[in-house]
Amino acid sequence: MLSVTDLAKSYGQGDARVALFEGVSFDVAAGEAVALTGESGSGKSTLLHLCAGLDLPDAGQVRIGGRDLAALSERGRAGLRRGQIGLVFQHFNLVPSLNAADNLAFQARLAGRHDPAHCADLMARLGLSGLGGRYPEQLSGGQQQRVAIGRALAARPGLILADEPTGNLDEATGDAVLDLLLDLVADTGAALLMVTHSERLATRLPRRLHLHSGRLG
Repeated sequence: MLSVTDLAKSYGQGDARVALFEGVSFDVAAGEAVALTGESGSGKSTLLHLCAGLDLPDAGQVRIGGRDLAALSERGRAGLRRGQIGLVFQHFNLVPSLNAADNLAFQARLAGRHDPAHCADLMARLGLSGLGGRYPEQLSGGQQQRVAIGRALAARPGLILADEPTGNLDEATGDAVLDLLLDLVADTGAALLMVTHSERLATRLPRRLHLHSGRLG
């Protein structure tokens, strides 16, 4: 589902140019869950953004479902994100003016694949039944992150990209949210690439990639 080949990314100009990483290659197959770890500043989130087509690399290639992101226009990449990628962020990024049910359905509506029965099932499985009418400010952090996970899965994407999805949660709530994410990804057959700084959480996933000194190990 996700194929990354010889990816390189740098920042700055001239003598101030700093290479984050280079020669990064890996694949994530459908149904596979992979943790991406590395020290702070190693480029984990940048690599995830490149995989989502939110930024473009200096060199190398990212392919999602066989499609080269660099060959698409910005509009084409946005369309691919809507239809093929589910994004989960550390800071939830829910729409304040939408209630929980509408936030969860938001991505599916954009993709033209809104299925009310599927969304209702996600709400139930995420422990959000009865909370659909509440707005983000009326939900706990754990509940907001569950809505965000449901939003990422509602359009049945082939790839889930999660950036520190439990980073703003206490340990017990974070563990419960990760359990739900892994269960739902397994059920849907989506590929999952999850950035985490936590060694403990990384061991919960079947496979790990570690970014260190600009290389994957």
